[in-house]
Amino acid sequence: MAIAITLTLLLVAIILFSLEFIPLDISALIILSSLLLMMIFFPGILTPQEAFSGFGSDTVIMIVGLFVMTAALVKTGVVETMGRVFHRFGGGSPYFLAILIMITVAVASAFISNTAATAVFLPAVIGLARRARISPSKLLMPLAFASIMTSSVTLVSTSTNIVISGLLPKYDMKPMEMFELAPVGIPITIAGLIYMFTIGMKLLPSRSDENLEEDYHLRDYVTEVVVQPDSPLAGKSLGESRLGSDMDLITLGIIRQPDQLVAPRAQEVLQAGDLLLVEGRAEDIIRIKDTTGLEIKADVEPHEFDFNAGDLQLVEAMVLSGSRLRGRTLKEVRFRERYGLTILAINRKGVTIRAKLSLIPLRFGDVLLIQGSRERVQRVISEGTLMLLGDVSSLRPRSPKAKYALAIFAIAIALGSFKIMPFAAAMVIGSLLMFLSRAITPEEAYAAVEWRIIVLIGSMIAFGVAMDKSGAASYVANNIVGITSNAGFGSYLPYVVLAVFFILTVLLTQPMSNQAAALVLLPVAIETATRMNLNPRSFAMMIAVAASCSYLTPLEPSCVLVYGPGRYKFMDFFKVGALLTLIIFAVAMALVPLVWPLEAQ
Repeated sequence: MAIAITLTLLLVAIILFSLEFIPLDISALIILSSLLLMMIFFPGILTPQEAFSGFGSDTVIMIVGLFVMTAALVKTGVVETMGRVFHRFGGGSPYFLAILIMITVAVASAFISNTAATAVFLPAVIGLARRARISPSKLLMPLAFASIMTSSVTLVSTSTNIVISGLLPKYDMKPMEMFELAPVGIPITIAGLIYMFTIGMKLLPSRSDENLEEDYHLRDYVTEVVVQPDSPLAGKSLGESRLGSDMDLITLGIIRQPDQLVAPRAQEVLQAGDLLLVEGRAEDIIRIKDTTGLEIKADVEPHEFDFNAGDLQLVEAMVLSGSRLRGRTLKEVRFRERYGLTILAINRKGVTIRAKLSLIPLRFGDVLLIQGSRERVQRVISEGTLMLLGDVSSLRPRSPKAKYALAIFAIAIALGSFKIMPFAAAMVIGSLLMFLSRAITPEEAYAAVEWRIIVLIGSMIAFGVAMDKSGAASYVANNIVGITSNAGFGSYLPYVVLAVFFILTVLLTQPMSNQAAALVLLPVAIETATRMNLNPRSFAMMIAVAASCSYLTPLEPSCVLVYGPGRYKFMDFFKVGALLTLIIFAVAMALVPLVWPLEAQ
């Protein structure tokens, strides 16, 4: 009876995870609650301590620490700096851009969450597509797929690996080492990239959408930048300054005294005191504040107001139709003096601005990038002059902290990799150091943790225990062994069973989360291997590899992120991902038995 109830709950879990009419974390809590109710009738299946042990496990602690550490790398601009490498050399070729994007993201996601890597690079890739005037759909699916490909390279590539590693000691196996999966994961990555470079790129659809800039804060602003007397750019040509390739800024004009407008030719030599009219995204313009030798003109001018640094914010606000600003210049309304706010930049959709910002009559729909105290921002919004679009203060990276964040992350990974201390301990200490170095705030850290995944993992770890103790895993394993043994495969039987688990895992990871699929199938695979007198670690590693093979549908988190902005259709992923899945299956079947021999140790 206990087996039947447990397997029924397994079926319910698959249905709930597949349909997703209930959030995954709530579905996991339903399964956990059902297990708790089972304890009334079958007290031997699960104890309360076992039911809740998953939430305090080393696995969950390590994943939380990894979320915090990754967020710190994002907040300090480390990951974005990596993205600028391919922006500098990308050019305008969709094929070359896709290659650079995939290689860069694949390297990054080998050491940070693939979902985080996709999320961080997403705005930059959309901006690249827009500047190169190519369809985002030609770049975004390669972005998502590349982030998934390296999931089997390191232990920390994906939380699924950490989950499986944390469960192995329960089956008398040692946890995964940092690069244990690499002998299989690296060939999978190489094969996958080759496929995408050749066949996959040709299968990608070409779709575009004009509303992406509103959804992803990609609107272009124009601002005035002053070349300081001690600037390293003074004396260099505009081309040598690399304002475009290094900072994603387009120079629209150069204004010299007395108000002489100079064409922004690449060979034009910059001089100290030059006023550059530059165009770029909000985050690119904010980054000017951290660039040696350049200052936004509004920041250079003396402030008449003492702003409390802790209360200072950057916001986007739009000029309303009945605003007193409409039809008047900033100079005429004496905006700075009247409101105590600074206009850093202006966005005017569809129009290129080539004049001083203070002399441009404002129009309805103009978007202003404003710096000032929260109180003064609220005052100008409340009087109906402007409509607040959003706070963009967080777009400014903590660049001075980047070196500390990178060093802390590297040390924490090294401590765990060389077994100086457990990974969970290294991540906790690393997170604390991130706080102490002010690379990330506690509020940002709490926001960065994907609590739904934590609830899912904690609940499904308990379900894995129930599968084992109820005998359900043993029952399923016996049936798999019985069916395959009677099929006449002979000496190939171990490989057939290994292939069956790869296929089952891949099928389950499409409607379910990777972690849930791995947690459900791992005890079954280990029990099957044990009964066939095979090496259970081979099957555990195959589950880990297959759980990250999520290319057939857009239900993998990284694919979900690009599904909307790429304007993809559901079948686009199957069209590109089906052959990729078969290639990964072939590589895994060839290498897993070699790296972890099937014979019982």
